[in-house]
Amino acid sequence: MSSAHEPAASTADATGDGAITAGAPDAPDNVVHFSRTQAVTQADLEIRRLGTSRIDSPMLDLLDARQTTEHYVDEDDRVLLDDTIARVTARGVPIDQLPGLEPCGPRRKIYFDPSKTRAGIVTCGGLCPGLNDVIAGLVRTLTYHYGVRRVVGFRNGYQGFISRYGYDEVELTPQYVRDIAVDGGTVLGTSRGHQDPEEIVDCLERMHINILFVIGGDGSMRGAMGIARVIAERNLKIAVVGVPKTIDNDIPYIDQSFGFQTAFSRASDSIRAVTVEAKSTANGIGLVKLMGRHSGFIACYAALARSDADVVLIPEVPFALEGDTGLLAHLRRRVEQRGHAVVVVAEGAGQELLEAAQASRSTTDASGNRKLGDIGRYLRDRIEDHFDGAGIETSVRYIDPSYAIRSVPANPYDSVYTVRLSQAAVHAAMSGRTAMVVGRVRRRFVHIPMPLAVSKRNQVDPHGDLWQAVLESTGQPVRFGA
Repeated sequence: MSSAHEPAASTADATGDGAITAGAPDAPDNVVHFSRTQAVTQADLEIRRLGTSRIDSPMLDLLDARQTTEHYVDEDDRVLLDDTIARVTARGVPIDQLPGLEPCGPRRKIYFDPSKTRAGIVTCGGLCPGLNDVIAGLVRTLTYHYGVRRVVGFRNGYQGFISRYGYDEVELTPQYVRDIAVDGGTVLGTSRGHQDPEEIVDCLERMHINILFVIGGDGSMRGAMGIARVIAERNLKIAVVGVPKTIDNDIPYIDQSFGFQTAFSRASDSIRAVTVEAKSTANGIGLVKLMGRHSGFIACYAALARSDADVVLIPEVPFALEGDTGLLAHLRRRVEQRGHAVVVVAEGAGQELLEAAQASRSTTDASGNRKLGDIGRYLRDRIEDHFDGAGIETSVRYIDPSYAIRSVPANPYDSVYTVRLSQAAVHAAMSGRTAMVVGRVRRRFVHIPMPLAVSKRNQVDPHGDLWQAVLESTGQPVRFGA
């Protein structure tokens, strides 16, 4: 996600400073402090509903056939927000008053009559592995398990709802989506930027859409919140449910965003490639720039996956270039000791070094995100200049695989994850829940109110165990420069 301002998250740190540990090797190590989680109350976690669910679910036969395992969801159950004794004790309230998230899953009673329900799907923002998997999962669950007769896709993001763009809708059937998961990107297309929620709701009314699924990042979810607000103002019965997407893995409260595992796996291949190049030249240096505007999770995980990096630079940890304790001197010493060095940098790292170059440029993109300077090219030039000044012949091999990674299909792990998310989104929508997103918290799929999902940003904790693992792997100092 891309426009929140406060770092926060759901899992892992071992420093005893108020963070918690996920206990799962594939759960990212994000930090959340007592002062922040204590401010979240049960009222913040309540999910809006369009009304009372009175219709027997078409999934009743499946649920009743599994009575021994109770696959349906207890309407009164909650997944606790706090998962340590210390945090629970700090609340100072009885157990039934502890804040908790609604679990995902099929309900015995649903709100919408499937025979009269029309659903819409839209993908917004940048590309991410798994978008087509989510679309396919939504269509199959709506069609096969609920019997929804019409599902339409809106082309090119929120522009697809606006008549002046002239985009036709796509009729989405199980046959149409059967093979789309083998391709990267999104079969519906995408776009960035704001569109008028009044016009979008006009379109939903005109097409008699009862449920809208939004697949996108925090800007897209803010747009979905605007759509849900207009729907409420008009007293319409249309559910808006989000499947949050961010390749940077910076969505708060959830364990992991879909596409993240695919992304850092592919990113690790680029680290391998520059390592080979660096080792093959005298005093060679490999430099890889990876995704991560505000959060360095991809850089951290990709570097740990390969263990070839000598330096990892992320937005959460400022660094200096010059001086005996600066980055450039450290690289020179590494090259002198080993004959080569490898640097992994997240795209948002070191932006303070580029502020002067940014002054003459437009400051934001179509989505309102701050435009970043190219830290990769900047570091390449500074490294070359430093080695030239020291009289050391070198060759810098620079790779920026960002768009190649964004466009690939999801790996098997993310494919499974997206199917689970899409099923959870359909169950929530058919039960009449709205203005919410689905996600996974400590391996439990839950409903999260949209305002909470865009309220903060997960970032790597410089004092947490993920960053400690990176420091141990690379051997780099805790800080470059004073």
